[in-house]
This record gives sequence, C-alpha cells and structure tokens, in this order.
Amino acid sequence: MNTQRPSVHVVAGVLYQSTGAFLLSSRPAGKPYAGYWEFAGGKVEAGESALAALQRELHEELGIHIEHATPWLTKIHDYEHARVRLCFYRIAASDWHGNLQAREGQSWCWQQPGDFSVAPMLPANGPILAALAIPDFLSGSLQTGFRGRLPNQAEYRVVPRDLAEPSHTHVLFTADQMTHAPRFGSNISVWVCVNQPQQWVQVQDAAAVLWQVLGHADAQALLAVLQQGVSLPLLPFAAADILAAYGKQWLAAGAHGLVEDLATASA
Repeated sequence: MNTQRPSVHVVAGVLYQSTGAFLLSSRPAGKPYAGYWEFAGGKVEAGESALAALQRELHEELGIHIEHATPWLTKIHDYEHARVRLCFYRIAASDWHGNLQAREGQSWCWQQPGDFSVAPMLPANGPILAALAIPDFLSGSLQTGFRGRLPNQAEYRVVPRDLAEPSHTHVLFTADQMTHAPRFGSNISVWVCVNQPQQWVQVQDAAAVLWQVLGHADAQALLAVLQQGVSLPLLPFAAADILAAYGKQWLAAGAHGLVEDLATASA
C-alpha cells in the first residue's frame, strides 16, 4: 500500500506599501481559523507557476494585480494528510497596482514591521513577523556587531555573544559557539555567522543567519543555497565591493538583505 503523503504547494505574498508597511488579512467566515490574521495567498494549481498562482490568488482575494514578486522564505509543514511547502514572496510597492478590495468578506490592515497590532495571529506566522522586523541592510563587524534601521523604526542592533548583556535582544554567534546559545535563555533572538553549506544545514533553529563571503567561490555557494529555497532569513555578509558585484543576484534569489563588513573596509 502506498502511504506516501501528497505534496501541496502554497504561496503567500508579503505586500508592501511605499512606507514600508505590509499587509495582513483575516481569514473569512467559513474557513478553518476564521478571523485569524495571515498573509494573502493560496494553493498552486496543477500546471501553474508559483508567480501565476500568487497573481491569481491576490487578484481573487484582494482585487489587485501583481507584476513581480521576489522569493523570500520557504517553510515545510508535515501533516498527517500532506506535506505542505509554503513559499513566501515579497512584493514591493512598485510591483503591484490596483485598489484593495475585500472580495472574500475578509478584513485587511497595513502593519509596521516589528509593531503589528491585529490579533489573533496564525501561530505559524510568528517567525515570519519576526523576520520582517529585520532591516534589509545592516553594517558593522563580527567584533563589534551590526546595526540597521527600517523606515519609521528604532535602530536594530545585533551584538556579538562576547559583548552581549541581558538587555540585548539579538545576539550573534559563530557556528562553533552555537552549543552555548541556551545559556542566554529563550528571550533572545539567536543570529549565527556561517561561511559554508555544511554549517548552514546545522543552524536551522537560528532566528537569522549571516553568510560570510570572501570571494567568488563563496558567492556562488551562497547563491546555490538561496536558489534551493531557505527557511529563515539569510543575509550575505561581505565587503562593499563584493556586495556590489553579487548583491542583486542574492536578493533576487531570496536573500533577506545585505550586511556590509566595515572591518574589511577599514583594514
């Protein structure tokens, strides 16, 4: 007897305004988890591309037209009835048009990263909302940490483990230091710096990952990982000239953002 579970491909869109706010919508009456807030999207039909499915779903639900969407995070959920591959795409304010409509009787609301106000939220979206609060550009060094800022938000700071204090929320570890992460407790956001695919596989419980790139071979290895789909925010970490050479490719393949190595610049 064939007991293999069917695979279901689902797409969801993180729709942005020019202010940096993103859209959440509520699940309409009659659906499971009615009234819970989520990102718009739905199943990919047979013979349909992910982008075509996203365009169709957001037009059916919200009455808008999607011109382009950038891959972001891919989550795999195993259920008794199926394995669900949920792919999130980011849709910039310039990549969609139309007037929002509640075509399924749902509510919708624009929210600021790191400061969402609607409830209840689908539990699985917690890590997604946390990831959206991470700036798409940071700078600094492994020795002193990294800083960045989203529009209309407070400074976002990532502190190296050796400098971390109880008040610090985002703490950076090297891959070798990860065994010591639990001593900081569950209230911190664990970042990890890696530089090779083998390390990447071992840090899938992190909140975010920096991938240090020192040259062409590193850049291509990172691109290959991104093209397979990543389940957590992955940010290339490199000198300015390397970011200039490869940054657009990485972002188009699903990198969350870029991190400039200021230590290399000052060396």
